[in-house]
Amino acid sequence: MRDLREYARQTNIRLIIGVISITLVLGTGLILLIYGPGAASLGFLCLLGAGIPIGLIILLMLFLDFIIKKRQNL
Repeated sequence: MRDLREYARQTNIRLIIGVISITLVLGTGLILLIYGPGAASLGFLCLLGAGIPIGLIILLMLFLDFIIKKRQNL
């Protein structure tokens, strides 16, 4: 029997990783083609800098989800 929730979770994770990688590669590549390597490196750093708060929020949500699931099992 298949676990459809696990399948949906894996699919969501793969989609998120795909969007992030396409944004980094395509965005930085377009900046490189249009403005040059200096601007591309700065654009890459800006994209990574924008990802830090997003990553922290995701980690906080996962931590809260873990706490809630742990309390429900008690």
